[in-house]
Parts: sequence; structure tokens; C-alpha cells
Amino acid sequence: MTPEDFDRLQTLVLGRTGQRLGRDRMKLAEHRLGPIARRYGFDDVDALLNALWTQPVASVAWSAIEALLDPETWFRRDRESFAIFADHLLPALATARQGAKVRLWSAGCSTGQEAWSMAMAGLERGVAIDVLGTDLNRLSLERAAQGDYSGFEIQRGLSAQAMIRWFQPRQDRWVAGDALRAVVRFQRANLMDPVDEPTRFDVIFCRHVLGGMDPQRRAMVLDLLDRSLVDDGCLFVGPEERLDGDTVAFRPVAGRRGLYVKAHGALRRAA
Repeated sequence: MTPEDFDRLQTLVLGRTGQRLGRDRMKLAEHRLGPIARRYGFDDVDALLNALWTQPVASVAWSAIEALLDPETWFRRDRESFAIFADHLLPALATARQGAKVRLWSAGCSTGQEAWSMAMAGLERGVAIDVLGTDLNRLSLERAAQGDYSGFEIQRGLSAQAMIRWFQPRQDRWVAGDALRAVVRFQRANLMDPVDEPTRFDVIFCRHVLGGMDPQRRAMVLDLLDRSLVDDGCLFVGPEERLDGDTVAFRPVAGRRGLYVKAHGALRRAA
């Protein structure tokens, strides 16, 4: 892969997803595109890229883009934020909703661990919930919907007790049980596009997604999240992610890293 090829890949990924690829990821990009080249019958990555630039095919382009996105996740990631959500926010929302389902969205769910973790938190506390997990990567979503993980993946975040309670052993794998599957669903979605949901969410997790985005496109995604969240809802971003200067729609909660609520309507109009 030449630097010029990587520059064109950067432009492609930025335009379709808003994510920025640093030049330090060029070798990683070449490594990840190898399986994509083989899947579509190209001799090597250079042949794949040449086809993308000269005779682009949408399915090949999206496969390349998906391979370049960071899929890392694990169960109950960022424990402090997750404890706030599970132990304080969920019970408060359950009381406020008076028996109606609390609607949760894992935006950028990757292979699904976050969405399943949100479901476990609700079920453990007796809260009626509906969890939607969305991601751009088709292969990650397939894994998420299967709810099928190795023992290492399960234990990266879950106790043995939680693993046995919520997952069923299948040979050397662990598969999400019926109780979780009853409240979780997955679908493909690009955060650059309007969300296809008839009602708004009470809590949105969009963690470790916004920090890698181009500022202009990050503002567009934050506008979508604002429109998708109920007025008294909450947005979780990564603990190290900051929204300062990107939006007037959200304000941080003091002492709660990564937790945001909607700004007061008058403040937003004034801005």
C-alpha cells in the first residue's frame, strides 16, 4: 500500500463514517485488508485498492471500510460509568416511567458486549427494558446477534456467577440465554444517517466512537443523538471523551465522567 493509497482510504472512511484514520495505522490497514482482498478474489491488497479506485463496487468498498474500523469492546466496559448507569440511573428511570419500558441504545455496539451488558443490568434490577444495538460493521453485528463468545471474552468483564446466570455453555463457547435475547435486538446503522426508530431512547451509550471522528461530522452525530434522546434522558460517551465545543445540546454531569444530559431548552435557543 502506498501513502497515496492510504490517503484515499482516509478520505473514503471519513466521508462514509466520519472516522479519521491516522497515518500511523497504515500498516494495520494493510493487514486488515488482506482478508477482504482474498474474500473478493483479488491477488493482494494492491489489486483490491486498484479496483476500488478504478471500478468501485459498493459491497467491496463497505467491506474495506468496515475492516478498518476499531471493533474493540468488552463486557461492562468502563466500570465506573457502567455502575452509575446500572445502580443509579436505571432504577430512577424505572420509577419515572411507571412501568413503561426503559429504552436503551448501544450506538456503535461492535460485537455486542455493551448491549448484552445493558440488558443484564436491567434484568438484574427488575427493570422493564428494550435494548437496541447498532453498528456499521456487518460481521461484528452477526457476532453480536449470535451472542456467542469465548470464555476469555466472557471473563473480560463478567464474573463467573454472571457468566453462568446469563449464558449457556456450548462446547467451548458461551451463548446468550433466552432471557437476554428477549430484550435485545441488533440492526445495522450508520451514525451519519437518521435513525429509523419510531420513538426516542431514555439512555444512549455512544462510547469510544465520537473521539475518533472529524469535528464537523461529530457535531452531526451529536445532533442525531440529541433528536433520538428523550428530554430527560442521558448520554454516555467514553470517560476520556469530551463534547466541549462540539454541541450546545448536551451538558456534562459534574463528577460523572462521560455522562451527559440534555441542556436546558432556553440555553440551547440562546446559543
